[in-house]
Amino acid sequence: MNDEDKARLARPRPVRESISEMAEIVMPNDANPLNALVGGRLMHWIDLAGAMAAHRHSRQRVVTASIDHMDFLVPVRVGDLVILRASVNRVFNTSMEVGVKVWVENYRSEQNRHVSSAYLTFVAIDEAGNRLGVPPVIPETEDEKRRYEDALRRREIRRAESARRKEVRI
Repeated sequence: MNDEDKARLARPRPVRESISEMAEIVMPNDANPLNALVGGRLMHWIDLAGAMAAHRHSRQRVVTASIDHMDFLVPVRVGDLVILRASVNRVFNTSMEVGVKVWVENYRSEQNRHVSSAYLTFVAIDEAGNRLGVPPVIPETEDEKRRYEDALRRREIRRAESARRKEVRI
């Protein structure tokens, strides 16, 4: 990689360049015996949507480092359309917090409902698995600025919880 490519990869990018959206139709093989989407399938889709946003921002390979607490707010049924929207909230040197919000769209009743939200941490890596620096993200809208600031608080909470778990193991 030449110096020009390195400089291009290192330049700060606005949040809007990381926005990723995906849609999935819930099929019978995605559902449990109650005809509702299996939670693990939704978690998989959230991970994919988050990885796309992290990849778009970093222009590097990314791996999932963690996922924060998740709630499943409403059931999603076979035949429903699931919409996932993800974007980078904040960058911390080699890691990124990505927010993913999920809606269910019932196109028969024309209703959209919030299903779940999650915050994931992704790390950029090279071919050997070594961490790579990630360019800063630039929040532009009021909502992006709020999520940018909130991401720092969530990171502090994650670090405190990690330290607490380490103490318990000792």
